Amino acid sequence: MRTGTEDRPMTVREARKQDRRAAILAAARRSFLEDGYAATSMSALLKTLGGSKATLWSYFPSKEELFGAVIADVTAAFRRQVMGELDAPGDLEATLVNFCRSFMNKTAHADAVAVWRLVVAESGRFPEVGRIFYQQAAGHIERALASYIAQQIAAGRLRDDGALDMARVLIGMTAAQQNRRLWGVEPVGGDGMDADARRFVGYFLRLFATGSGAE
Repeated sequence: MRTGTEDRPMTVREARKQDRRAAILAAARRSFLEDGYAATSMSALLKTLGGSKATLWSYFPSKEELFGAVIADVTAAFRRQVMGELDAPGDLEATLVNFCRSFMNKTAHADAVAVWRLVVAESGRFPEVGRIFYQQAAGHIERALASYIAQQIAAGRLRDDGALDMARVLIGMTAAQQNRRLWGVEPVGGDGMDADARRFVGYFLRLFATGSGAE
């Protein structure tokens, strides 16, 4: 049943709250990505933003929650596009190639590189950084790919070696190659990513495809 709230105009107060939340996220995003997790504090953000601690805490009661919101915000478009490749019509091989290509393209962007470096640098001292990143970003991608693979298993195109483990195999191949680009060992380029995507999917299908899946 529709409540009518979907079409209700936003009040001035609601708009101001949304604007304030967006301003907090923007300031926190700059601080986390430029200064790191440890160097970012709620008190320092208040100096940048103004206002009271009570107001800031009403939006984000802890630095962990604020970091989680920043990661969700930074990776939102990334998650939508990469996961959207799995919903697009197409055969198994083409869908997986598109997924891998999109994954590598997105993880090569400047914000994605900054987040990756932040998580690697800080998660040893602050385990919550890695946990939050997995919950808000990496875990969504893994589960979406595992769900797609489970559908292909059910359709008889892939053999069942555990959909989540199989998803991690494919993501692991793309991530390992992407690391070389993130380190500057290999240049970022669309042609190279396309060839890598096709190669990784070929490996994956040789491991897991049934007769009908390899056609």
